[in-house]
Amino acid sequence: MKSATLGLEGVRLIQPKKLSDRRGYFLETFNAQIYASFGVKCVFVQDNQSLSRIAGTIRGLHFQRPPAAQAKLVHVLRGAVFDVVVDLRRGRESYGQWCCATLTGEGGEQIFVPRGFAHGFCTLEPDTAVTYKVDNYYAPSCEGGIRWDDPSLAIPWPVRSADAVISEKDAVLPLFGSFITPFDT
Repeated sequence: MKSATLGLEGVRLIQPKKLSDRRGYFLETFNAQIYASFGVKCVFVQDNQSLSRIAGTIRGLHFQRPPAAQAKLVHVLRGAVFDVVVDLRRGRESYGQWCCATLTGEGGEQIFVPRGFAHGFCTLEPDTAVTYKVDNYYAPSCEGGIRWDDPSLAIPWPVRSADAVISEKDAVLPLFGSFITPFDT
């Protein structure tokens, strides 16, 4: 298993070792000891899964506010995503900066998103299934987000705004410039 930083403190791209043969493949998607050696020391308490039927579906940029903030370990089961993480930690030099990675079901890549970051993705293939572990339970009163297409963030999403498939809720999220972060350094 390999791990690399993605330019923002705490955000990791993890590549589990995939063993393939004529039957298919096997990979270890989580091992607390190995992940702790990469700096991922969370106790995950909930697993979530989404299916996006249409390529160009965007989910995010989401987070949960304290006291229910969440770290996430994101993994694509089938298909592929352009995955984005935005630093929301006030006072950090990297505040408002983002990093990205392509995650695929075939490759098995994972991204670890610490607390204090917004997360979102754009599906690159139809019928993309994504799963993620979180270290705190879902709390509707602590939901938050920022607009995926905020021009001040200038994220190079792989879909035109007019072609993006987004939820009504995500369409009305605030722009980064009007957002007041709940995350202190």
